[in-house]
Amino acid sequence: MFDVQLRSPHCRLLPPMFTRLSAADRAAFREGVHAFSPTLMAMFSWGLVTGIAMSKSVLTVPQALGMSLLVYAGTSQLAVLPLLAAKLPIWTVLLTAAMVNVRFLIFSAGLTPHFSYLSLWRRLVLGYFNGDVVYLLFQKKSFANGYVQGKEAYFWGMAGTNWLAWQVASIIGILLASLFPNNWGLELAGTLVLVPLIITSIVNRSTLAAVVVAAIVALVAMDLPYRLDLPLAVFAAIGAGSVVDLIVECADTRRERGRRARASASGKGASR
Repeated sequence: MFDVQLRSPHCRLLPPMFTRLSAADRAAFREGVHAFSPTLMAMFSWGLVTGIAMSKSVLTVPQALGMSLLVYAGTSQLAVLPLLAAKLPIWTVLLTAAMVNVRFLIFSAGLTPHFSYLSLWRRLVLGYFNGDVVYLLFQKKSFANGYVQGKEAYFWGMAGTNWLAWQVASIIGILLASLFPNNWGLELAGTLVLVPLIITSIVNRSTLAAVVVAAIVALVAMDLPYRLDLPLAVFAAIGAGSVVDLIVECADTRRERGRRARASASGKGASR
């Protein structure tokens, strides 16, 4: 019934690629858009801040637009702008961007079990559109590994919404930077909107340990050059979460052994 309606003249405004998807994929795509929608304010704020910062830096408008579309990594874009303004060697710019974005290695490893069946080209495109919040929300969905109908469409529902919101906001910031006073505090607004999302992602003790350790390391190391505080926080969070997982697993194993021992002793007592 749904497919028939999509082929009707009233639905010709839908993109042809969307209408070629199965009904399950279309529903999953819409679900992804809906799941990402609560974070749109934060993404728009960060995109706007990044666009304004690029416009007010040493970049020309075409260069800023190119960076927004090609780089599409707000944190690293903001991190390298002072280096470009100071005319530091290009290797320092590339190193800083790499350090800031090292977390995407972790994201890629997390997505590999889900999309390893895709071609290399499709995986590269998927990697470009991936983002912090997209990855977090995708993992919260707890899909099974391998091919699952609607899983890729769900990802694209979030990733496409994120990309569109970011680019629109960034381009507005680039073209209309002079209209936005510096004292509006848009950076803080974007951070505050993301705080509830981070809190809801804490679903177990290992996640809590990772968040706490990452926050402490980031604060302690915030004055390090090349934004080394970010990769240090990422690796510290992974280590803390792994240690807590190991401790919990060992505790569960000991409890299971104790339960079996008690059950065995009880069985022997009953047989006597």
